[in-house]
Formats: sequence, structure tokens, C-alpha cells
Amino acid sequence: MSAGPHAKLAELGLTIPEVVPPVAAYVPAVRSGQHVYLSGQLPIADGKLLATGKVGAAVSAEEAKDLARQCALNAIAAIDSVAGLDNVVRIVKVTGFVASAPGFTGQPGVMNGASELFGAVFGEAGRHARTAVGVAELPLDAPVEVEVIVEVA
Repeated sequence: MSAGPHAKLAELGLTIPEVVPPVAAYVPAVRSGQHVYLSGQLPIADGKLLATGKVGAAVSAEEAKDLARQCALNAIAAIDSVAGLDNVVRIVKVTGFVASAPGFTGQPGVMNGASELFGAVFGEAGRHARTAVGVAELPLDAPVEVEVIVEVA
């Protein structure tokens, strides 16, 4: 029997953060039937945006990958708040938005930061479909934003 998601987080040296409060008129997560739909998660920790600017200019691809990982950790907190991590059947779909400098085409590598964390925490259930999109701007000048759809029991 494999360790559950809380144990996997502990093995990774991670704790579930507080759910990031909305920055506008929405809620962080909504459960509808067997699915949880997450609002876009920004790389916020301890109430502060960890970086600003475009990936490929002010923010390196490696730093952006770490920021995407933080977005995924924030997503895990939001999932836990509405459904409980032990009820996750599968991470179904991840959509990643990367504020990209002109010519930057490494969006998939950046989003691996989120995907790899979901895999480490949920194992096979963390494998998901994904889209990685380069965009001109994100809220608060964030370099990355991650949106997730989760199947729950």
C-alpha cells in the first residue's frame, strides 16, 4: 500500500499552505459532483507574490518552473479545502499560463514544475492532460498561473 498524499507531501518536505485568498470576485475552488474546478493559482507564498515579470526576460525558465510548482502546491491546498486530498481520484487537466517574453517558447518546461509535483504527491493519479500557453500578461504581473480540474470520490 502506498503512502497517501499527506505522507508524500511530508516526504517532500512540504506542508499544505493556507488557501490563497482570491484577488477578485471568485472563489479558489468549486466542487461540482465528482469534480473540483480550481481558479487560476498564482505563485503566492505567505501572502506575497514570489516574482513578477516575463519568463525569458526578468524571470528565468528554471525560476518559473519553481514558481509553477508553488502554484501547484497552492492548488493542492485549494483541493484539500473543498474535497480532501485523500478523496482525489485523478488530476484530470492542468492548464498553465506563462507570461512570456517575445521569443520564449519553453512553456512546457516551465509547467513541468506543476506536473512533476502532482505526480510526486498523487502518483499515477497525478498524471494528467495538460496545456501550456504563453500569454502577454497575467494578473498582478505574475510570471505563471495554473488552473486544475480534479476528479474526486
